[in-house]
Amino acid sequence: MTTNKTPYSLIGGEQIILVLVDRFYFYMDTLPEAQGIRDMHQANLASAKDKLFKFLSGWLGGPNLFIEEFGNPMLRARHFPFAIGESERDQWLLCMNKALAEMTMDLQLRTTIQNALQQLATHMINQEPATKY
Repeated sequence: MTTNKTPYSLIGGEQIILVLVDRFYFYMDTLPEAQGIRDMHQANLASAKDKLFKFLSGWLGGPNLFIEEFGNPMLRARHFPFAIGESERDQWLLCMNKALAEMTMDLQLRTTIQNALQQLATHMINQEPATKY
């Protein structure tokens, strides 16, 4: 029998993703550099934490909790009401990369996850860059 090694299983599954999400939102809630994306969220982050946990679970190869509850993630469409530019992408990545740095995992796996999240976050951009004169 072959065991499929997914990022989800390699990083430690549900408990580690819960910690990752908690640390991500800790940084988003406390870093002055992330104030722009913090302001896009409700005061209580419980719902956002739950959705990110469920999304990451499936995205990393674990249970498809988000899809089971909410359907296709359609992330760009779900985030379209929010003005997301390069600055917001970079703020999100700052928080996520800081959270990932706290997780014990293989360096190559961390880099692979960071690169995939970079692509995902860039895909979320829905605002044109400001024209510089």
